[in-house]
Amino acid sequence: MYKLDKILRTAVKYKASDLFLSTGAKPALRINGEIIIIEDHDVLTKKIAEDYLLETLNDKQKKTFEQTLDIDFSLNIEDIARFRVNMFVQRRGISAAFRLIPEMVVSLDELGMPPQMKRLTKYKKGLVIVTGPTGSGKSTTAAALLNEVNQNEKKHIVTVEDPIEFVHKNQKSIIEQREVGIHTMSFQKALKSSLRENADIVMIGEMRDLETMQLAITAAETGQLVIATMHTSGAANSINRIVDSFPFEQQNQVRAQLSESLLAVVWQNLLKTKDNKGRVAALEIMFNNNAIANMIRKQSTHQVDSVIETSTKEGMQTMKKAVTDLFHGGLITEEAALENIPRQSEI
Repeated sequence: MYKLDKILRTAVKYKASDLFLSTGAKPALRINGEIIIIEDHDVLTKKIAEDYLLETLNDKQKKTFEQTLDIDFSLNIEDIARFRVNMFVQRRGISAAFRLIPEMVVSLDELGMPPQMKRLTKYKKGLVIVTGPTGSGKSTTAAALLNEVNQNEKKHIVTVEDPIEFVHKNQKSIIEQREVGIHTMSFQKALKSSLRENADIVMIGEMRDLETMQLAITAAETGQLVIATMHTSGAANSINRIVDSFPFEQQNQVRAQLSESLLAVVWQNLLKTKDNKGRVAALEIMFNNNAIANMIRKQSTHQVDSVIETSTKEGMQTMKKAVTDLFHGGLITEEAALENIPRQSEI
């Protein structure tokens, strides 16, 4: 039992998405997107914060934390919940953000995802990107896509995560989950290995550096379905982020590769529901087609949004349409809709 078990149980009880423990402040929860202070708890002194947090680390993690001053890890506490944790040092002392990971992987249907999302699980090879800001449910959506395959297809699936979040159990598929720093030394090493492991599908917990992007594109070209998350906003921005990560002299080649290997980009935001009892996902969905592939090759990604807007029959939808539909369906307020419809500068 950890000293902070009671606080963790409080987070689970009130269905918080996150718990924040920060030296010099009272513990706080994020519930339906809002920060709620746990008022009946004392302010965390430097000593109490260290007592709470350092005991959640094993010896190897403590050594890493001492050297780097921040660390990502998963924490599985029996009878309470599973958490993704980022621990770091700030001006007043040690702090941590705990993300609650649901025990069961939620299906696409349970998430209320549009039916065309299931199309993403039917591809044999190529790159699918799930993008959005921190806390927008990207990992949940990626896990639901894998769950769809696991329930219906006989596939070999390898995930590379930092840390492992949702735990999958083999159903029709074989799923092997690897955590960076524990089961593999790096995203890059695990991705190179996946090419030799005869994986049908590879899920990358976050595509955030040049080598990972390069290997993801290679894997997508050579016969694997690659599902990756990114921190961007919008299909066009995601494409540009990948291309711009490469040296200038390689960018034309990368555009050509992406035009062929990119299958889809899903941009996701979570919006507070009208009744304030939860949040609902708004999705921009882009499927690569001849017009978009040509725009990628010719550096005309600023036109991608107009293709999405006119391709609803192909299952595409803009974020503007997704948000507007949620408003007209009575799920969100007009204020929330206006706040989340992208401005032209964000497209």
